[in-house]
Amino acid sequence: MPIIVSATRMELLNLRKKAGLAVKGHKLLKDKLDELMRRFKILISGYEETRRKLEEELEKAYGRFLFARAAMTEPGLEDALRYPGAETKVTTGTRKVMNLLLPVFRVSVEGNVRNYGMFDTPAELDEALKVYKELLPKIVELAGQEKAISLMAKEIDTTRRRVNALEYKLIPELEEAIRSIRLKLDEMERGNLTRLMKVKDMVEAKRDMAAGKT
Repeated sequence: MPIIVSATRMELLNLRKKAGLAVKGHKLLKDKLDELMRRFKILISGYEETRRKLEEELEKAYGRFLFARAAMTEPGLEDALRYPGAETKVTTGTRKVMNLLLPVFRVSVEGNVRNYGMFDTPAELDEALKVYKELLPKIVELAGQEKAISLMAKEIDTTRRRVNALEYKLIPELEEAIRSIRLKLDEMERGNLTRLMKVKDMVEAKRDMAAGKT
């Protein structure tokens, strides 16, 4: 929708100021968008590498666990894992990226995950639980990266919308309103000049007539 304004010089000055601010705001937001995109690509690259390595390690750990499960009876495996001897603590924090608060998760595992007898359990179960203990912090860290990616993607989308609103809507509308006022003011000045010239001609004609009578 076009901006409806009064064709006055004061309104023209106000619109020029608004247009100048809109152009500056557009540049700042565009720079922010470019930096967000750069950091987003870095975050995605790190996430993909972390996830790939984690999936490989989890696959190995799961293979050891399946071997241990096959070597034990179902009740024996349940008894071995019934009373965990380790305790996991998760602490949360934030880090700031471009005025955007991204989550940071930290995990600590205390105690012994092998809280069972050593004689009736295979070594593969020990190895699987050991790897799971080592991988748990990485899994939680990966969840934090996923949340950070989601928040940054949302911020990128919001910033892009603002950039587009300024670039394709507000700035063109302000420029069009400025052009419209300038045209109207120019037209008004031409009209005033024409009237002044007519008045001048009328005054000169009356003066000539007065001089002819004398």
